[in-house]
Amino acid sequence: MKKTIKRTFRVSKYVIYKETLVDYKEHFWSFLGAFFGIGLIAFIQSHQLLQAENVFLIGSFGASSVLIYGAIQSPLAQPRNLIGGHVLSAIVGVTVYKIVPDIIWLSAPLAVAFSIILMQYTKTLHPPGGATALIAVSSTGKIPELGYWYVISPVLSGCIILLLVALFFNNLTPNRSYPTHNRFMKLLRKKHTHRMKK
Repeated sequence: MKKTIKRTFRVSKYVIYKETLVDYKEHFWSFLGAFFGIGLIAFIQSHQLLQAENVFLIGSFGASSVLIYGAIQSPLAQPRNLIGGHVLSAIVGVTVYKIVPDIIWLSAPLAVAFSIILMQYTKTLHPPGGATALIAVSSTGKIPELGYWYVISPVLSGCIILLLVALFFNNLTPNRSYPTHNRFMKLLRKKHTHRMKK
């Protein structure tokens, strides 16, 4: 038990140290990624979807941006977690809202708790997913009317936009590499070397 506590303390100190180092280049790329990721979603909502009164920009995307642009090495920021966490949580949120629509003191905790368990079970834990589930049960107006379409738009479509921007901005410099999953990076390198040979 003591070994585990000491190891956890050492790892925590290292992570805090690494995360608090001031690296202006890293901050610059994090800023650009977040600006363009959220900006693109906001642009689509304000210019393309205004007449349809659709909601394309949800609050949990802001929290996802912190992870996928600012903490790109985190296991919680990887593409599987980003998309899987949001989509599964959206499904849970809509389902809970359909079963318990008017009892917010019951539907809100059920949606968040079930979404956490489902993300843990599927290894897609992404903290903003809890907010996505909560938005589905606590919002008024357009979101409850969307039903399961909420899962497709804004959740899945928004996640794809954020991911594409993250893949671009997080791989522009040799110091940043996203995602950290080895299989994905090997596949990208393999395709790149195959094109270079041609």
